[in-house]
This record gives sequence, C-alpha cells and structure tokens, in this order.
Amino acid sequence: MRDEAAFVEFAASVRDRLRRTAYLLCGDWDQASDFVQEGLVRVYVRWPRLVRRGGEAAYARKAVVSAYLDHVRRRSSTETPTEADLTLASDEDVAHAVVTREALMAALAGLPPRQRACVVLRYFEDLTVADTAALLGCTEGTVKSQTSRALFSLRSTFEDSPSGEPTEGAVSW
Repeated sequence: MRDEAAFVEFAASVRDRLRRTAYLLCGDWDQASDFVQEGLVRVYVRWPRLVRRGGEAAYARKAVVSAYLDHVRRRSSTETPTEADLTLASDEDVAHAVVTREALMAALAGLPPRQRACVVLRYFEDLTVADTAALLGCTEGTVKSQTSRALFSLRSTFEDSPSGEPTEGAVSW
C-alpha cells in the first residue's frame, strides 16, 4: 500500500537539494526542475519497495542523475540554440564573485556529461568513488579517470587567470 503522505513529506524534504544537484549538472534552473520532477516520478513508482528497503534519498539522487543523462543522450531536432542578444545593456554592477561563479559554471557546462556528473557527485554531493561508480553504473576506475580528466580541464581553464576567469587557450577534453 502506498503511503501518499510519507512520499509528499519525503519529496518536500529532498526537492531543493536534488534541484541544486540537477542545476550543477545541466546549468539551467528550469531544466533542473524538470529533471527533479522526472526523478521524483520514478521514486513515486517504486515508493513501496524503497520504503521497505530504505535508501529513498540515494534512489532519488540516482533517478535525477539518470534523467539528466537520458536527456543528454537524446537528440533534439526541434530546439536550436540562439546567440545572446548583445544589444541589451544592463545597469547592474556584477560582483567579482558572481563573475567567477559564472565562469566556473560555463567551464562545468563545457565538460562532457559523464565527467560533469562525476565532478558534481564527487565534490558537490560528497559521494565516495565507490558510491559514484554504483550510481553511474560504471567501475571505480572509470570514475577516477573521468574525474581526473574533468579536474584537469577545469584547472587548465582557470590556471593562468588571476581573476579566476577562463583563459583563451584552455585545454578541453
């Protein structure tokens, strides 16, 4: 029997953290909300079994990461990227921390999906190599190599820049 109140309480308690994780994966708050929604639907379907066995939060995190990876694998023939409108000026004075964070998010967005997932799960979610490997369905060696490559790419992006902004000749994998 499905305990609706318990699921609603669980979903409310993990939604914000899952959304932050999804945002770090995709770089878009609206899309992150979609991934969380899809992940929570997957949790709801398996809710009775998850409650019996425990591990609801781990399954929810895995469901959100899987939703992100499934989305990245799909090819979209209906969406086309557009260039930003540079004619719109902003009167805002953006703080250095915001610029640095945006540069980091751009560098993170430039990573391949598996490398990005490894960095987010290892350093934001603070998972072990073994837990990350189990969540992504790969070996621990793969997690280590993907994380190493991602960190090398991120370091080389910010290495020679005193302001923390990416440099022009940054190595990308």
